[in-house]
Amino acid sequence: MDSQSIVTSFFLIFSGAAVLASIVLYTRQPLLVAYIALGAILGPYGLHLVTDAHLLSEISEIGIIFLLFLLGLDMQPRSLAQMLKKATLVALASSLIFAVCGYSVAILFGYTQTESLIIGVAMVFSSTIIGIKLLPTTVLHHRHTGELVVGLLLLQDLIAIIVLLMLGGKESESPLQQFLQTLVTLPLLVFSAFIIVKYVIVKLLQHFDRFHEYIFLLAIGWCLGVAQLAEFFGLSHEIGAFIAGISIATSPISQYIAVSLKPLRDFFLILFFFSLGASFNLGLLSEVIITSTILAACMLAIKPVTFRYLLSFIKEPVDQAWEVGFRLGQISEFSLLIAFLATSTGIIGTNASHVIQATAIITFILNSYIVIFRYPSPIAISDKLRRD
Repeated sequence: MDSQSIVTSFFLIFSGAAVLASIVLYTRQPLLVAYIALGAILGPYGLHLVTDAHLLSEISEIGIIFLLFLLGLDMQPRSLAQMLKKATLVALASSLIFAVCGYSVAILFGYTQTESLIIGVAMVFSSTIIGIKLLPTTVLHHRHTGELVVGLLLLQDLIAIIVLLMLGGKESESPLQQFLQTLVTLPLLVFSAFIIVKYVIVKLLQHFDRFHEYIFLLAIGWCLGVAQLAEFFGLSHEIGAFIAGISIATSPISQYIAVSLKPLRDFFLILFFFSLGASFNLGLLSEVIITSTILAACMLAIKPVTFRYLLSFIKEPVDQAWEVGFRLGQISEFSLLIAFLATSTGIIGTNASHVIQATAIITFILNSYIVIFRYPSPIAISDKLRRD
């Protein structure tokens, strides 16, 4: 894609998104629907106006990196550690339930054992993007619900990283070697990040805090630097970005950084949802729609109920347990990555991959409807429920 086509593509994406978003808001629908629908309309399987969906997907990954960085900025290390310890049992038990459900549906529709296993694993995870994007800042900062959502998402992300390492690791390394490498490199990365923040980043921020442009630049450099270092260590960019954020969360200036980076995050997340719609082959929809619809219905029904009872088991209030369950009722962008890696390595076929993709899109859209009409969120249609 040359520079001219990039400009043209951005014009089509953002101008089209502005028009379609206006229509969507007038009809009281979530904005995410507009971005995904626009990708399907303009992408290589629609009108073929934006053809390099892969490049846009790579660019949009920066939005996910910034999302995790901002998430880290909002968390205090001590409270996060307590929450992760408490939520581990819930995360593991729920993951097993969702995997078995996904596997059973896939087997029922005639997919192979391996494909069914991959589809089942893809059902385990909830979307960090949807979960956090629909979580108001007031809930994230001041309510236990936000801590539960974040803790469960982080534990799921760690499980997802292990799965991705097994699917996409170096051929010379066994899954056990990759897992052991993660156990070594993750604590090393966390320790290094906190040391650098304490003795370098914080001192730079204190010395040059009157230069807002410098703070903005340093924050982006730190976020992307740790994300790249994590990738070098065999982890994911997203985990690196979260570590970068939480390592600087105790700084007094962390909330200023968070506010400054939100528009940049939203810019890239629009590209993410556009690329999601653009990458789906509409020609295969008729072959996977029944399986995907049933899988999506199962996940939308089972996830809230599972989290409600598992969280109640660890003495969480019932109303908060239901809210967490509904907020985590979709599947994840990690599921899409699992589908892509499994397809590229020949582990599953194209149809199985599109079952996962279609299920993700359906759950993204329907779960967004459920949350914005039922709970406080930044994009709620009702003024009573709209919280930023």
